[in-house]
Amino acid sequence: MHATAAEFNQGLLSFIDHSPTPFHAVATMVEQLESQGFIALKESEIWGELSPGRYYVVRNNSSIIAFHQPSKSLADTGFTMVGAHTDSPCLKVKPKPGKVANGLWQLGVEVYGGALLNPWFDRDLSLAGRVSYLDRDEQLQHALVNFEKPIAVIPSLAIHLDREVNQNRSVNPQLHLPPIIMQTEPGETPDFRALLEQQLTSQYPDRYIGQVLDYEICLYDTQPSAMTGLNDDFISAARLDNLLSCYTGLQALLASDSEKPVMLICTDHEEVGSVSTSGAQGTFLQSVLQRLAPSSEAYARLVEHSWLISADNAHGIHPNYADRHDASHGPLLNNGPVIKTNANQRYASNSETSARFRQICQQADVPVQDFVVRTDMACGSTIGPLTAAQIGVKTIDIGVPTFAMHSIRELAGSQDAWHLYRALKHFFNK
Repeated sequence: MHATAAEFNQGLLSFIDHSPTPFHAVATMVEQLESQGFIALKESEIWGELSPGRYYVVRNNSSIIAFHQPSKSLADTGFTMVGAHTDSPCLKVKPKPGKVANGLWQLGVEVYGGALLNPWFDRDLSLAGRVSYLDRDEQLQHALVNFEKPIAVIPSLAIHLDREVNQNRSVNPQLHLPPIIMQTEPGETPDFRALLEQQLTSQYPDRYIGQVLDYEICLYDTQPSAMTGLNDDFISAARLDNLLSCYTGLQALLASDSEKPVMLICTDHEEVGSVSTSGAQGTFLQSVLQRLAPSSEAYARLVEHSWLISADNAHGIHPNYADRHDASHGPLLNNGPVIKTNANQRYASNSETSARFRQICQQADVPVQDFVVRTDMACGSTIGPLTAAQIGVKTIDIGVPTFAMHSIRELAGSQDAWHLYRALKHFFNK
């Protein structure tokens, strides 16, 4: 489906720019899946015994599982699976966000996930998310909203008023992060829900938009994704962690043989621990697999025959902070996907699953690297150990090396998404 890395990367950049929130990412994925003949399943309906074909199911509009139902018994084949997550650290708008200070309308925000906060200052920000409202018949409806244009900013304090800022800058999330979205007139008290109603009416002119009852709205950077470097060596974008893996897994799925028992799982809330109905510690994947197996015996055999690649970005060795890495395990950008290993099971990789991924990369002619955190530093984690423990599936944690992880704008190598795509495509078609 993709002939070159450049062509692949343009699709990746477009996907990221159209996916400011997990809700938008899933909607964009659904659009691509349906264009390739995938059929929607609803958890609330009876599935019965599915005919061979291509299917997908969505939970909470923010998590999605897409798969091929083969003609052979899944108990005998299992699934070849790729997992990723749809969410990224961001600033989320509070339920009662509006306040006016010094003639300026600001929004109260919460920090979602382990975000680097300083890069959020002085950026052209917008708002996007999901809104719940009443229609003409007083029925509850839900819609995605995206203001698209820059409407918010978090200005820095001038250095003249904080002379030590370059030596010691700390951010108080409650006091320093409320963005400015409008200048107000004396006595004016803007209503955020009324603003959402106005935006929905503009986006959906054919709908009756009544009272807005609730929302999940986050801020995002409006700067488009870009190829960066003198020779387009890098991809610079928001939410590379982990929309890069979602897109790469999706494209590998779309390029796979429809007879192969393959599955893509993209779940929400990884950045806050995955404990939710739509997170990797929820029941979503287990529920889908159980409905595809006719008995508990068949389910156990399906899981035992299955393999999962958990794809989530890795830490590339930063040239200005090389001492933060184990000298023998510092992944380089544009040198291929990274196997992530941790003796304390913060990653699910073991010798069996790592060996299989190395074999896949060899067969696909893709370079592969290793990451182990410094022994004197804490190690992060992914959906890999959570899914492995929840389901019992053999799992490996991998990802492409990245700089500025959890910043408002991250950096990856322009060859690495292509490397990962080729490896995952081979994994699905093997």
